[in-house]
Amino acid sequence: MIKQLRQPIVLGVLAGTLILCASGCEGVRYDPARATRLYPDELHHTNSVNIQVFRHETSIEIINATTRSFNDFDLWINQRYVHRLESLPVGQTVHVSLWEFYDVRGESFNAGGFWRSDEPTSVRLVEIQSSETEPLVGLVTIPSEPLR
Repeated sequence: MIKQLRQPIVLGVLAGTLILCASGCEGVRYDPARATRLYPDELHHTNSVNIQVFRHETSIEIINATTRSFNDFDLWINQRYVHRLESLPVGQTVHVSLWEFYDVRGESFNAGGFWRSDEPTSVRLVEIQSSETEPLVGLVTIPSEPLR
């Protein structure tokens, strides 16, 4: 009798383990409460400034090598994801988590990381939006793929 019960229990535990493994440890990257607005195509401009952006795994490092400070602005990545920053002072470096960027649907930027199984999104185009009417300012993005 015990042998007959043991096999279904073992199979049940094995099936449960397989289901957990198949679903992975991925969290939901969608939060409607964090939804932003659409990228302002009409404000896109080809000008750029000497502010470098480096990717470091799940964050970006922004180095302001200009003589201008930026305050209360939106930082756009890949013409899709946006995050509000308080300031980027002259000659300063700011670090921002890529998980803080969201799109119009509330989907977060796929920053990757150790536990992620899907391929992280590349950081290709980074722009500053100072106001709702001024053209966007492009930054110098130093391409580098995140380490896995």
